[in-house]
Amino acid sequence: MKFTKMHGIGNDYVYVNTFKDKVDDPAALAVKIADRHRGVGGDGLILVCPPEQGVVADVRMRMFNADGSESEMCGNGVRCVCKLAHDHGITDANPMRVQTGRGVLTLRYTTDPRKKVEQVTVDMGEPILVPRDVPVALPGGIIDKVIDYSIDSLMPTHAPAAWAKECQLDPRMTCVSMGNPHMVVYCGHVAAVPLGAVGPHFEKLPIFPRRINVHFVQVHSRGEVTMRTWERGSGITLACGTGASAVCVAGVLSGRTDRSVLAHLPGGDLRLEWQATDNHVLMTGPATEVFTGDWPDA
Repeated sequence: MKFTKMHGIGNDYVYVNTFKDKVDDPAALAVKIADRHRGVGGDGLILVCPPEQGVVADVRMRMFNADGSESEMCGNGVRCVCKLAHDHGITDANPMRVQTGRGVLTLRYTTDPRKKVEQVTVDMGEPILVPRDVPVALPGGIIDKVIDYSIDSLMPTHAPAAWAKECQLDPRMTCVSMGNPHMVVYCGHVAAVPLGAVGPHFEKLPIFPRRINVHFVQVHSRGEVTMRTWERGSGITLACGTGASAVCVAGVLSGRTDRSVLAHLPGGDLRLEWQATDNHVLMTGPATEVFTGDWPDA
């Protein structure tokens, strides 16, 4: 089986072109091939597939986390799907329509002098804010949106005792779905967050029926933030495109940032805009091919 290793600002996946190669058990393959010691290594496995029957799209993306669980969407991953589909001759459509777990997304891209995809702008669609659709199941009644909701009662007890003080945590969360669920929390020093200790705690809280992607965000100005991510099913990751989109939305909802922001992630930068005209979030960033190879145990 042929594979291609790609990343979007460090958010790396193993990609398989199922127009050419068949994958019978992608969940099991994801666990093996994403292993950074015994496999190719990555945050998971992404299949580039023909669209399902009746769906008007150029290609379909299926995304599997490193633990084998299937997720609805990956913003960095879908940019790489666009690059693979164009650069490997599946389609030269621009804009390109990609079927994902949250519907068909429209991607526009620019190419470098070698005619390879360089930058991709993804129309991420409208954010989902209704709690039951995120989903988040809060106790004590129904609210329209989860904006700056206190997390005092949800804090981990096993984490370093002084971590919240050291990172100047604002113990409130805003929850947004971009086709997959996100929890956004703000702090004064994002580098001081013990992400490996607190990320899995929040991810698996009972109030999140499908688990949650956890983002800690430091605001520099109304147009610039730095964020770190614990990704559901994969752990600490260098970047999360849907998460950056959720951070853009959360900043507007909570009054902290404007509709256009530059987000600094450990792996690089993304530009986000939550358009007032149609309520859609646009995400722009690079897509990079690292290498190709053969996997002997498909």
